[in-house]
Amino acid sequence: MKSSVSEDLGCRRGDFSRKHYGSVELLISSDADGAIQRAGRFRVENGSSDENATALPGTWRRTDVHLENPEYHTRWYFKYFLGQVHQNYIGNDAEKSPFFLSVTLSDQNYQRVPQYRAILWRKTGTQKICLPYSPTKTHSVKSILSAMNLDKFEKGPREIFHPEIQKDLLVLEEQEGSVNFKFGVLFAKDGQLTDDEMFSNEIGSDAFQKFLHLLGDTITLKGWTGYRGGLDTKNDTTGIHSVYTVYQGHEIMFHVSTMLPYSKENKQQVERKRHIGNDIVTIVFEEGEEPTPAFKPSMIRSHFTHIFALVRYDQQNDNYRLKIFSEESVPLFGPPLPSPPVFTDHQEFRDFLLVKLINGEKATLETPTFAQKRRRTLDMLIRSLYQDLMPDLHKNMLNRRSFSDVLPESPKSARKKEEARQAEFVRIGQALKLKSIVRGGAPSGLAASGIFKKEPWEPQCFCSNFPHEAVCADPWGQALLVSTDAGVLLVDDDLPSVPVFDRTLPVKQMHVLEALDLLILRADKGKDARLFVFRLSAVQKSIEEKQVVKSKCDCRENKLEKTKGCHLYAINTHHSRELRIVVAIRNKLLLITRKHKPSTGTSISLLSPLLESPVEEFQYIREICLSDSPVVMTLVDGPAEESDNLICVAYRHQFDVVNESTGEAFRLHHVEANRVNFVAAIDVYEDGDAGLLLCYNYSCIYKKVCPFNGGSFLVQPSASDFQFCWNQAPYAIVCAFPYLLAFTTDSMEIRLVVNGNLVHTSVVPQLQLVASRSDIYFTATAAVHEVSSGGSSKGTSAHNSPQTPPGRDTPVFPSSLGEGEIQSKNLYKIPLRNLVGRSIERPLKSPLVSKVITPPTSIGLGIAAIPVTHSLSLSRMEIKEIASRTRRELLGLSDEGGPKPERAPKAKSKARKRLESQGVTKPGTVRSTSSDRITSDSLESPSTSEANPEGHYHSTSSEQDPVADREGSPGWSNSPFQLTASSDEDIIDLK
Repeated sequence: MKSSVSEDLGCRRGDFSRKHYGSVELLISSDADGAIQRAGRFRVENGSSDENATALPGTWRRTDVHLENPEYHTRWYFKYFLGQVHQNYIGNDAEKSPFFLSVTLSDQNYQRVPQYRAILWRKTGTQKICLPYSPTKTHSVKSILSAMNLDKFEKGPREIFHPEIQKDLLVLEEQEGSVNFKFGVLFAKDGQLTDDEMFSNEIGSDAFQKFLHLLGDTITLKGWTGYRGGLDTKNDTTGIHSVYTVYQGHEIMFHVSTMLPYSKENKQQVERKRHIGNDIVTIVFEEGEEPTPAFKPSMIRSHFTHIFALVRYDQQNDNYRLKIFSEESVPLFGPPLPSPPVFTDHQEFRDFLLVKLINGEKATLETPTFAQKRRRTLDMLIRSLYQDLMPDLHKNMLNRRSFSDVLPESPKSARKKEEARQAEFVRIGQALKLKSIVRGGAPSGLAASGIFKKEPWEPQCFCSNFPHEAVCADPWGQALLVSTDAGVLLVDDDLPSVPVFDRTLPVKQMHVLEALDLLILRADKGKDARLFVFRLSAVQKSIEEKQVVKSKCDCRENKLEKTKGCHLYAINTHHSRELRIVVAIRNKLLLITRKHKPSTGTSISLLSPLLESPVEEFQYIREICLSDSPVVMTLVDGPAEESDNLICVAYRHQFDVVNESTGEAFRLHHVEANRVNFVAAIDVYEDGDAGLLLCYNYSCIYKKVCPFNGGSFLVQPSASDFQFCWNQAPYAIVCAFPYLLAFTTDSMEIRLVVNGNLVHTSVVPQLQLVASRSDIYFTATAAVHEVSSGGSSKGTSAHNSPQTPPGRDTPVFPSSLGEGEIQSKNLYKIPLRNLVGRSIERPLKSPLVSKVITPPTSIGLGIAAIPVTHSLSLSRMEIKEIASRTRRELLGLSDEGGPKPERAPKAKSKARKRLESQGVTKPGTVRSTSSDRITSDSLESPSTSEANPEGHYHSTSSEQDPVADREGSPGWSNSPFQLTASSDEDIIDLK
């Protein structure tokens, strides 16, 4: 059954709105004669928001800029297969449609973490997955196809031995889209209303020339050997010069209207429209400083252009204003515009604009118009390739062979022949790879540019050399309560671990509810599983007085009635008036609530007198019977405060939702797969309406739940619904808006909540998530000398190999031990505020500290009261208010002048302060690098988001929290992540 981590996933929900990505409007314009132009429906992004809303104190403004679905993650065949030993298979599915399968055993970003990668080409598109490697377990082609939900096919797929197949498969992969881009740049004078007028501008203004210089370099077309974007590089028929740049491995050629051929006789400037009109994305630079530009997409007569980026330059304030128009069918893409959409930092504006345009073109390729054409082309290519290979099916192919048998055992004579075939196979693949790089058809990661910034998912080392196996955990103040094989421990990075319960109480789930002074535990050992509740203040008192560590026998009075045999429980994450607990005992659900406490004086006491047992605070409500035992369970709040609440359960091959009041179950989603591994059901609230992210196997599906009606509800398809597949099957998912983090045994895959697009994959060998209700905590294996050195990671990184660019030291987190190395576990932390972009109010004191903060409304119980914190228990009105504020934060609005919460910095020793003042950081803290960053400590300095007096947006590289990032600026060593760009590793050894 799932541990507390899986249950905790529902607690990392987010209140968000897609509105900050723009709203769809019907746009109409008129020409110079007043005639109405064609109308079109476009999503308009202008960074607007509710100006009257007040900003949440303690927030910081940020718009994260990420390339979505980067090519070095999507072009797998080029990166991981081409020029390497791999196997290719051909077969027919149950509908007799041909398919191709490629499988290879590769290293995860060269960090000594072997894994299998597989690509399945079908007429409906390509599918990619990773499978964990085990030296004792081999995989068959059938098992790989089953993992891709292809269980029925004709006969057995056969292997293709001919090396030329690599060229054909490379062509199939190119149907995903180009790695290089061509964008139109149209200069429009103030007051121009038609495309004929705009395209007839012979020269641009000084501001336009300054903008072109910001975009890229002016190059001479004749003799140009790089990516040309359809321009003539031999005879100057498309102009003499153009603008070109490289951004994060992507070559970009701009079709500039004033640089394309101009004809006085041709009023429509067909030669210019031939290029810019056939670009998916066009930048319109409009002269003038009007705050509300008059441009409409309907002014440009093009059926091909789907995205317009309207740019205006304010010469007086030296800033740029941006507005984005996207055709209605284009899926959501980021980054969202800040509010106001004004950029005072020109380099930052360039980065934002280029990322927005690249993401926009990729999103456009998923529209029905382009997707259908691409699938027709892919289907035609697959069928044509299949027909070409038909005569060799029996001649040069084997019917049965496990893909893991790269070098099958055979007589020596045959083995030599196989080795010679593989050598020829690799040689041809490397030649194809080199040819593709030379002609500009591959990411050129070594020539990249971008901003230097700290990624929000970078971790800190919370506890070095953690000696135990962690089962589950939950934060308590600034400390962490961890269930281990040695019992339950209270861990703080500055103090020794303190035992709280011994190993006789095997805790599998836990919740620390500081605002309610409650600790909830599920101890599970066979049939004797129980739910226990404790007072945090009582537990803290026993720690302070150094009492004997409690055993299972000492906790008899803390057992909740009727919970014997429970294998899972869930609590409501935003309990408004009462705490709800749903306990699963086989196929039965027990609903238990916490009794209301009467108010005393002017304030409501959240604590009961300690003389009353915490068990007596809870009351049994009802029992609900299911058709099977649930594996995943999540509570969803209904629209009313005390009714219409839901329980989402997963069992068999389906997700159901159960009404808490009536016990009636409704089918939410049925899984069409032979084997189902349920991962999580995460409640996400969009504009106040409930939705669920259903995660199982490799899939993640978003379902929006419609309002309730008379005790029932409907789950119907919505325009906001989407689904995607993870590259590797996760065992846990964490939602920290705007990110989804998927945890596997050796990697962390990071995607966006709004569209499921991938933004990064981090390799973290032997990764185990232990807590995720607030900050995210996980363990990973490290080499002891790497932790203790506290210096450069050069000592643990591999020597320069054919796959590692010389002269570049890449931080490596080893997963396999070298000679004389001893492995240990480190406990890492990703602060939630770094991910969601705002501070989370939490106690500053650790429970291990003897002195506690006395709350303003002390109850006078005769003992030290626990610290008062801002409760996470919110009413639905408060949830909606926070959702509105969150939207403002994501738009970049904040009340800089508002009151900020007081923060008491944690006490540190004088020696430690002295070291920090000298720039020496704790050895355990971590920092990562990226492909377009200079890996030098001298270039990294913490900075904060700022707003100039006019309120214009001015974002920065990172945000330092004196509370969440207590260790100051993280160091470069000991990072469990491999954050160097994967494209940098495509170095070919032609020996």
